[in-house]
Amino acid sequence: MRKNWTNVLIAPNKSIREALILINNEALRIALVVDDEKHLLGVLTDGDVRRALLKNTSLSASVVEVMNPHPITIEPGLPKSKIISLMQQNSLLSLPIVDAEKKLLGLETLEDALTKKNYDNPVLIMAGGFGTRLRPLTDNCPKPMLKVGGRPMLETLLLRFIDSGFHNFYISTHYMPEQIKSHFGDGSKWGVKISYVHEENPLGTGGALGLLPDTVSEVPLIMINGDVLTMVNFERLLAYHVQHQAMATMCVREYEYQIPYGVINGEGHKIINMIEKPTQRYFINAGIYVVSEKLRKSILKQTRIDMPVLLENEIAKGHDILMFPIHEYWLDIGRIDDFYKAQSDIQELYKCL
Repeated sequence: MRKNWTNVLIAPNKSIREALILINNEALRIALVVDDEKHLLGVLTDGDVRRALLKNTSLSASVVEVMNPHPITIEPGLPKSKIISLMQQNSLLSLPIVDAEKKLLGLETLEDALTKKNYDNPVLIMAGGFGTRLRPLTDNCPKPMLKVGGRPMLETLLLRFIDSGFHNFYISTHYMPEQIKSHFGDGSKWGVKISYVHEENPLGTGGALGLLPDTVSEVPLIMINGDVLTMVNFERLLAYHVQHQAMATMCVREYEYQIPYGVINGEGHKIINMIEKPTQRYFINAGIYVVSEKLRKSILKQTRIDMPVLLENEIAKGHDILMFPIHEYWLDIGRIDDFYKAQSDIQELYKCL
């Protein structure tokens, strides 16, 4: 069972004694020193405490006096093979996961990284769109089959799921389905099972759920658009959904937009304040969902519905629809500019696959 890393957070003004109690009480053998905004300031292990005692440091001293202020950290989405290699090279049992601002997002342990996971949860990949905004590239090729770095983007997505321990896939098709089926077949090439659901008429981003067979496992299903490149941790996403027992969970991505002018706020004729070129921040739909069995079974066959509408209907019924913010790499390849950006990004991503 994955241990709860939030139990080993400690403030910088706490004593070494308090940190030692925390380390001994938990099974992670580390304390993570963070500020009020959860930025990682340092780490403290049992070894750090022992070395401090050998130097006659008092147990009442603050943790900042003996912590390691420059620990090795990893970015979110790094594959297990890379994590294991980094830990073994540096003789580490755990690695903090931080974002670009050093905000703590999690803790990866060697024990968890070495444990081979196997998930029976089905994965539905939406690959039936026309890709009209990518024409002429999509005139003779379905969008998910466009090659990024010499490999169809749909194959890169499939490999990410396989690396995470998923093996039961459904691909929704409509536009030029024969190209997708001939490339992926039944999945045996990758040691997984791939089945297909075909939309005779486009059913929106949620309608394909109603075409899934009754034999689908009665567990939460992950659903993702086939034109997304991402390093999101699918295991943590699924664990988050299961923990909260939601009707559905939507992955969201923070989007920033800077207004290129000074914004004036006022009351009547009076100026209250002026903000020069403010930045607006929003959460946007990342096209990745976890859907409960109950919600999946509620969708009738051949029903056209988009996922936002489906989820809004559930919210109106009082059901819990959660959002899962993703900090990892994410790119929705919807436009020509996105496609060319993916070509430049993919080499860095391949290092992680």
